[in-house]
Amino acid sequence: MRSLKISNIVYRKSLIAMEIAVTDGIKIAVSTKFEEGLSSPCKCLYYFSYQIRIENNSGHAVQLLKRKWMIFDSIGEHLLVEGEGVVGKKPVIENAGHYQYESACKLNSGVGKMWGIYYMKRLSDGADICVKIPEFQLIVPFRLN
Repeated sequence: MRSLKISNIVYRKSLIAMEIAVTDGIKIAVSTKFEEGLSSPCKCLYYFSYQIRIENNSGHAVQLLKRKWMIFDSIGEHLLVEGEGVVGKKPVIENAGHYQYESACKLNSGVGKMWGIYYMKRLSDGADICVKIPEFQLIVPFRLN
């Protein structure tokens, strides 16, 4: 199945979805996967991994300094997560370069979503940049029909 949105592309294959957003030449691509082996539906624990690829086509080297995530669980819970860098790093991404990492999220229901912002600094002039992390769905496969 393939469908297009105005600012995002959604691609579904083997229950992995990809969302894309571009801010000031910096492209964020997110793919997700339900981690069945780590999850325990009888205990209301559902784990999802997500892979982030940051591509820098802004014309300037940038450094990712902070992140802010909003996590929504369909049982009505909202969680705000803020912190320095990503997975313990503050990567510098050269122009025409990229950076990838993987992380995970736990939900108490089998349905949720995440979205956020990366706070970056342009190294050539010190300008601050807020880069949108696209909203992406976290849905256990048996909920899809």
